[in-house]
Amino acid sequence: MDQGKRAFLQRLGVLTAGAALVPLAEAGWQMEPVRKQGDIKRRYAMLIDLRRCIGCQACTVSCAIENQLPQGQFRTTVNQYQIALSGAESVTNVLLPRLCNHCDNPPCVPVCPVQATYQRQDGIVVIDNTRCVGCAYCVQACPYEARFINHSTQTADKCTFCVHRLDAGLLPACVESCVGGARIIGDLRDGDSILRNMLLEHAADIKVLKPEQGTHPQVFYLGLNEVFTQPLQGQPALWQEVQA
Repeated sequence: MDQGKRAFLQRLGVLTAGAALVPLAEAGWQMEPVRKQGDIKRRYAMLIDLRRCIGCQACTVSCAIENQLPQGQFRTTVNQYQIALSGAESVTNVLLPRLCNHCDNPPCVPVCPVQATYQRQDGIVVIDNTRCVGCAYCVQACPYEARFINHSTQTADKCTFCVHRLDAGLLPACVESCVGGARIIGDLRDGDSILRNMLLEHAADIKVLKPEQGTHPQVFYLGLNEVFTQPLQGQPALWQEVQA
């Protein structure tokens, strides 16, 4: 661990011992401002067409290879759930791809004490691993359980829409490898983009996960069962994840 991170962690330990954090400037920690990245004229988002997803996990595998993730850790997965049908004893099985939602109001950004997590001008939420101290505040703040501490780097990790590929004019690994064409990425500000046209065409059927959180996620689902969009409000869930 470099001396900068070590010094910050020492200060953080002192600050949290009193169960309260104070502004970093008052703690004597000086940081350079986060450099703005991305084209402000773009706003990237993803649409996942669940009618086309077959649960093959090609997206999971290609992402892990592309981003060299540690064994057992994933930036995106396709989870299987069983949903209890109202008034019936049977259940139905559904597939649900999960990843960072690149929210318009990302709760992971303000909780980062070193500004390692930030939002690019094109809306993509990224992590500066040279700043991250692995405190996991962002992991706890994410309502989608899309973040984790990378076992190899000991810093926060998550889906970035393969921003290094987007910046080079390529598709994210998960989109390129999806055999069913279920994942579509595009620019919401481009009137000719397939993504935007599909969102308009299927507007009545487009849903997002946990809308009650107020994060305004930019990963949209077509064909998502409504039980995933309703807050539990103290009631037992009608769905249960199937363990692999």
